[in-house]
Formats: sequence, structure tokens, C-alpha cells
Amino acid sequence: MIDQPRRPWFNWGRLLDIIAILVIGFVVWKIFIAPRVLKSDANAQPAPHVTYQRLTGGNFNVTDARGKVLFLDFFATWCEPCRLETPLIEAYARQHPDAEVVSVDVGEPRALVLPFAKKHHMQNVVLDPHSVSQGYFQVTGFPTVVVIDPQGRIRGSWSGFNPAIGLAMQNAQRTLK
Repeated sequence: MIDQPRRPWFNWGRLLDIIAILVIGFVVWKIFIAPRVLKSDANAQPAPHVTYQRLTGGNFNVTDARGKVLFLDFFATWCEPCRLETPLIEAYARQHPDAEVVSVDVGEPRALVLPFAKKHHMQNVVLDPHSVSQGYFQVTGFPTVVVIDPQGRIRGSWSGFNPAIGLAMQNAQRTLK
């Protein structure tokens, strides 16, 4: 019997396999696990009493949505992931009229937001030109979706582009009704 040389444990093919497994694990977590994690009643914090100016005129108060599940979609017109997620958020809003879905533009003037909202067929847009949302709702990046239960408590948030955001929102709404 001829001894064959032992191959080393580490090689580039094995490294690529490990990276592929990690990427798949992250995608599974991002799409199926993370969207289902909501804060318990005991850990939920009251949503701040914030008032935003509607893009179409008038005001929107976060407290006006009491009795409904409220999704606040924080975005900016310069944000490429926001451009990808906006149609998903808007589709969810149209398919679930019993939920309140409000898109909050952070840090930009009305003149910049209006054409963006029209181009993307956005229905319920409010303005946060002074970026107060970042402190009130701990928005650290865009897009960020914050879910507030019918009692007015923040129950969860999802940061970054999520291709399954509609599923996350649907699960949150079903859980929090």
C-alpha cells in the first residue's frame, strides 16, 4: 500500500465553503428569525409623543395611531437600500389597511422629498427635517422600520434592507393585534 500525502485541513476551497455557510446563515437569520423577535410587554417602552408634518399638509401625531399597529418607516431619498425597500413597504400598506404605515423622511426638505414620494407612489409620508427621530426612536441607519403596538409601546425595529420586510410586518401585526 502506498502512502498518499495528507492534504492540509485548510485550503481555499474550504474557506469559501465556510464563508458560504456564514452568508446563508445570516440570510436565514435576517429573513426568518430576526423579523419574528419582538420585545415582550415588560420590555416595551412607550413611544414618544412626536408630531410630524405630513407631506400633503397637516400633522401626524404618533399618538393618533393608538388602537392600531403602527409601522414607522424611516428613510432618506439618498439611501439606495431605502429605494429598494420602499415598494415593499408601500405594497404592505396597500394590502393591510388595518395597519397604520407611515414613512418618515429624516433630515431633508419637502422640496426634495415630494418628487421622490411621487416617483415611488408613496401614500403616507411625513417629514422630519431636523432629524429628531434619530434620538426618539434610536434610528442609526436607513432604512429602519419601528413597530408600535396598539397601546402605544415600541415593540421592535428592523434596520437595513430586508427583502422580507412584508413578512416581518405581517408577523408583527398578527402578534400585536
